[in-house]
Amino acid sequence: MVIVENCSSDDDDDAVHGFAKDGIKFVGAFASVIADSAPHVYISALPFAPSTSVISQCYSSIINSTLRVTKSTRRDWPSCEQVIEGHAGEVNSVVFSPNGERVASGSDDKTIRIWDARTGKLIAGPFEGHTSSVYSVAFSPNGERIASGSHDETLRIWDASTGKIDLGPLEGHTGGVYSVAFSPDGECIASGSHDKTIRIWNARTGKPVAGPFEGHTDAVPSVAFSPDGKRVASGSNDGTICIWDAHTGKLITGPFKGHTGWVCSVAMSLDGERIASGSHDNTVRIWNACTGELVAGPFERHTGCVFSVAFSPNSEYVASGSHDKTIRIWNARTGKPVAGPFEGHTDAVPSAAFSPDGERVASGSNDGTIRIWNARTGALLAAPFKWHTDSVTSVVFSPGGERIASASHDKTIRIWDARTGKLIAGPFGGHTDWVRSVAFSLDGERVASGSDDNTVCLWNARTGALLTPPLKWHKASVRSVAFSPDGECVVSGSHDKTILICDTRTGQLVAGPFKGHTHWVYSVTFSPDGERVAAGFHDRAIRIWDVCTGEIISGPFVGHTAGVYSVTFSPDGERIASGSWDNTIRIWNAHTGELLAGPFEGHTDWVRSVAFSPDGECVASGSNDGTIRIWNAHTGALLAAFKWHTDSVNSVTFSPDGEYLLSGSDDKTIRIFEIRADVRSHSRDSRSYTTSSSHIGNGWMQNSPTELLFWVPPEYRTGLCQPGDTVVIGQPSTCLDLTHFVYGDNWAQCHV
Repeated sequence: MVIVENCSSDDDDDAVHGFAKDGIKFVGAFASVIADSAPHVYISALPFAPSTSVISQCYSSIINSTLRVTKSTRRDWPSCEQVIEGHAGEVNSVVFSPNGERVASGSDDKTIRIWDARTGKLIAGPFEGHTSSVYSVAFSPNGERIASGSHDETLRIWDASTGKIDLGPLEGHTGGVYSVAFSPDGECIASGSHDKTIRIWNARTGKPVAGPFEGHTDAVPSVAFSPDGKRVASGSNDGTICIWDAHTGKLITGPFKGHTGWVCSVAMSLDGERIASGSHDNTVRIWNACTGELVAGPFERHTGCVFSVAFSPNSEYVASGSHDKTIRIWNARTGKPVAGPFEGHTDAVPSAAFSPDGERVASGSNDGTIRIWNARTGALLAAPFKWHTDSVTSVVFSPGGERIASASHDKTIRIWDARTGKLIAGPFGGHTDWVRSVAFSLDGERVASGSDDNTVCLWNARTGALLTPPLKWHKASVRSVAFSPDGECVVSGSHDKTILICDTRTGQLVAGPFKGHTHWVYSVTFSPDGERVAAGFHDRAIRIWDVCTGEIISGPFVGHTAGVYSVTFSPDGERIASGSWDNTIRIWNAHTGELLAGPFEGHTDWVRSVAFSPDGECVASGSNDGTIRIWNAHTGALLAAFKWHTDSVNSVTFSPDGEYLLSGSDDKTIRIFEIRADVRSHSRDSRSYTTSSSHIGNGWMQNSPTELLFWVPPEYRTGLCQPGDTVVIGQPSTCLDLTHFVYGDNWAQCHV
């Protein structure tokens, strides 16, 4: 197919040529699933192929007894041409070979691997030798060798074909080596380190030839050679960019100042006249490499740190990878977005690189995957989006259950119709950093929010108008807010180690700071009668205060072995549920601190949120492990476990009638799903009635680890409607018709 596809054709509609082109895309999209299980050509690949696919049009008509996508069917192939899996840790660095046929990657699993850029097949590696995370990889100009930099403070040079170490370890840095770059002639390697220095090494002998270059006051996560090899650009966590003489180490230009956060990445244009930079301040900027003048930017669309920037081969475009899990492409002259955001990664993107022909972009992610994107087909999406563009940190039902408020790392609050998922108010803009917590007042007319910008804001829940100026009583991130039952006050807990209570009408401080603790506050909540405030702390304890006197009346409750991330009162105010970084949930007597139940064990990562059901019989929990669990609040028996989200679950809460569960996740979505009647009816029993609901594991929908049903492509997973889902907010929802679906040993019956 590759040969046919590459052949010239006088007729663009030539059937063979079109079939070959589509076949390459089909194989690229589904190679991994077909390799795992050949029948899934029919069970998974054909049903999810886009409607314009030639292969789909040829064969779908004779494959009837399989699943059918009934909502959000894709018309065209996605921008993501390849998802490459194989690393056992976060992928920190990716780079194309000079001929564009291979991609090298470095990972937290301490290895380097070489992949076929078209098929995703592993063709060399893993290269093993580093004793810690590999932060950076670079091909030599002739493509025969690879340089790597590692947290183990060394550089190594490898044969790109065999994986044998040619040189190294190269020692000299006194901190992790964050970045490596070959000089254009391949004779030298530049390295940037946590030790705040840049060094130049002979690529043949491994001997130091220049450096250390000193001047930065913090770590150097990125270095780049100029096209003539005479200069080296560096970006630093001190927020600056410097240009150095590659032979003498003399500072030629800089430091360039303008970014308001760490400079995570720098890249040189083809003519050596411009430098692109990506920063912790979420922006991309373009600088004159000779004068340090800002010539374009800041480019603002990312909602998280920009970890990586790369010029296209003609230097007309810049690609950026971000903590917001997306890749974007910008016009390097004007800053206008030209493609993206490319979405699919489920975690931060620390590395992005153009192919030598500029047609593709490779990205490496903390989700452990490498993706290859078509740089020309990434549809530019208009902003603002109707849904959140970053992690959903907090969700809550209105007291009547008809609306939902949500907060996000995208710095906004939004109000949704709980029945339809339609956005009915917002985004409320005013915060200048991540919004950590949101709460409705009892009358449903007001919303409170707490943010990393150190403020608490009070909003009209219908219009989004600020009711008071932002409350600036805290000196650090506000992690949690809650209304008093009468709606007259808001309590807030902060990383400044204080708990404060403000009047919701005037914004004035009416109580606090409460004394008796010296650690970060993660969670605060009022008791149902409004007379007490409970808080969970970094010091692993829970404490209760009298609202009127400000005195501790109970606690510390001790038992968790890590920070307490979430606390909530039972509806009668007699118990407290807590969720912790120790992966457990515990139930306490709210007056005495006696442990009544727990620890409830089952989560495999931090518990970020806990909530009592309205009758107090169940507790729901959301975790970094991506699951939601429902427990018998008295016995700890597990009643149900769900894995609908594709990333950490940050917030869970029951609807006021107890029939639905609401969740918000790092996958940028909000889900509402009905709690099965059998779960609710068994809430008083001591036995476990764990549901057998299917869940996604690495794209596979499965009933159990050994019973695979079908495979879901990455672009469909986040918005996939699951059994019991009533609303999915945050991505185009994908619905499947399984009426005629056959699988397992019966798969052959899918053919007419």
